[in-house]
Amino acid sequence: MNLVTFFKNVSREMKKVSWPGGQELFRYTITVVTTVAFVAVFFALIDLGITQILNLFFE
Repeated sequence: MNLVTFFKNVSREMKKVSWPGGQELFRYTITVVTTVAFVAVFFALIDLGITQILNLFFE
């Protein structure tokens, strides 16, 4: 398969994709940002806790 055929197939498949609307995209974006923030805070607290526990034993 040559490169031109590949890109024609890609173009044909991209036309079949159902893209989210503005409202749906906004909702997905908020969900992703909230999840990332939650996971970041969670791991920061876990890291802080492990650091405090290690400081008790090694200081």
